Amino acid sequence: MDSIEIEELDGEQREIAECIGIDGYRKLVGHFGGTSVYIQKCDKTVKNLRDEKIKSKFDGGNYKALAREFNLSESAVRKILNNVNSA
Repeated sequence: MDSIEIEELDGEQREIAECIGIDGYRKLVGHFGGTSVYIQKCDKTVKNLRDEKIKSKFDGGNYKALAREFNLSESAVRKILNNVNSA
């Protein structure tokens, strides 16, 4: 595996190696080789992190303050918090 170079790769494999570097590619292949890996979109990750911050800052009644802080409607904040209670 250490002898593989970017120039020897084709298609998506080469794109991945160019994106993360050959050392990162080798590590990725060593760990996940032969499996399917889903990489979620950045906006999904950011949304999940935002929702976790909202949940951690919730004090039982500060819906409006959280809505202002995160530039959301109060109903959106309630929906995020209700998903916690139903999970």
